[in-house]
Amino acid sequence: MKRLVIFFLFLAAGAAYGQKVWTLESCIQYARENNLTIRLQALNADLAKLALTREKAAFLPGVQAGATHSYNYGRTVDMYTNEFATDRVRSNNFYIGANITLFNGFNLINSYKKGQLEAEAAVLDAQQTADDISLSIATAYLQVLYSMELVNNARNQLEITNLQVDKNRKMFEAGSVSQGTLLTIEAQAASEESSLISAQNQLEMSYLTLAQMLDLKDLSDFQIAVPDISTIDTASFLLLNPNDVYAFAEKNQPGLLASEYRVQIAERNLSIARAGRYPVLTMNGSLGTGYSGASRRITGYNYNGVDTIGFTSESLTEFVMMPSMSYTYETTPFQDQINDNINKSIGLSLTIPIFSKFNTSIAVRQAKIGIESATINYEQEKLNLQKTIQQAYVDATGAYRKYAATKKQVAALEESFKYMDQRFSVGLATPIDYSDSKNKLATAQSELLQAKYEFIFRTKILDYYLGREIRF
Repeated sequence: MKRLVIFFLFLAAGAAYGQKVWTLESCIQYARENNLTIRLQALNADLAKLALTREKAAFLPGVQAGATHSYNYGRTVDMYTNEFATDRVRSNNFYIGANITLFNGFNLINSYKKGQLEAEAAVLDAQQTADDISLSIATAYLQVLYSMELVNNARNQLEITNLQVDKNRKMFEAGSVSQGTLLTIEAQAASEESSLISAQNQLEMSYLTLAQMLDLKDLSDFQIAVPDISTIDTASFLLLNPNDVYAFAEKNQPGLLASEYRVQIAERNLSIARAGRYPVLTMNGSLGTGYSGASRRITGYNYNGVDTIGFTSESLTEFVMMPSMSYTYETTPFQDQINDNINKSIGLSLTIPIFSKFNTSIAVRQAKIGIESATINYEQEKLNLQKTIQQAYVDATGAYRKYAATKKQVAALEESFKYMDQRFSVGLATPIDYSDSKNKLATAQSELLQAKYEFIFRTKILDYYLGREIRF
């Protein structure tokens, strides 16, 4: 344990010269801010919110405005003068119109409520992704700590054996022990050196896994902070009940809540599909005006006398006369035409579905299947959650029992090895007995570490489902 503390202090000393040391909290925070999967889920949530805004805006009237500028050639009836025009005629039209849906089988309200559910589900999906990645990072972080302790144990074992190698080499040179004894203990040292290298390789891989989960590009100075987990908290675990954990998780797990929302979304889809059976009532209104180059007005006239246009039926000598006038014209000014040609309209439009080639019926049946599918998915996710919690609890219980038993075993083997080390030092034990005792201790220490970290990992899973912050 003293060597473990020295090793950790050495890491801290290296960090004091500018090297950043990553705590579990900083790792999780960094991932939440930079992980690409989390960022994509956040964008999906933003898209769902925008879609909700669109559904809300569907209640508002649609307003359109427009204008035209055109020239007509050849014989045509001018729409404003209702006269034939044979020359080129310029025309302009201006309009603004609005329409609003008054009733469409409650499609608008159901689409809006569906959009609300989809937006909430998207936010929960993003939160679930962030929580899952946080748990994965905590697992990888824990694996680095476990690998560190394996390296430290392997180094301690090698140091003890190297002391015996030095001692036996001197005794061999003095003729106190045989060459076989020296070779046996040297083989033990070589084996433990190989174990140390394997542990160091595992530590490097654990670091690499954690760094890759954080998407770090520069791994040269990556080091984590080492919390004090020399003792494990068993009191709070013994108070846990897996049924209570599940009851809490069922009401609070973002992914499960999102799945429940999707059942409601499927129900809204059914209401939307049924809306196809109802008539659609819309109201529209418009305001328009225009200008025509064929529109003229009188600007003056001249009296040219009278013209004979006929005679009476009683006498052919009684003629019918009328004044002869000549007029001067000008094109009606643009502003006057715009004011004079204003037209307004307002109306209702009712569309009644009679036969849609079974499209509505098929859509309704599809929506019902969608409800059943979403419900099954929801129930399956609840079942998976319950299994995960039960498995984590059983694994934690087994790890706790193994930890308690192995801890006693390690204590006994440490005393046994001390005794064996003393006997071997004075030649009262064979190298085989010494190696056997030492290997048993190393195996027990490794199993103790494994049980310890397995217990910590499983309890962190339970903490996660209880909504507790993941920390050591």
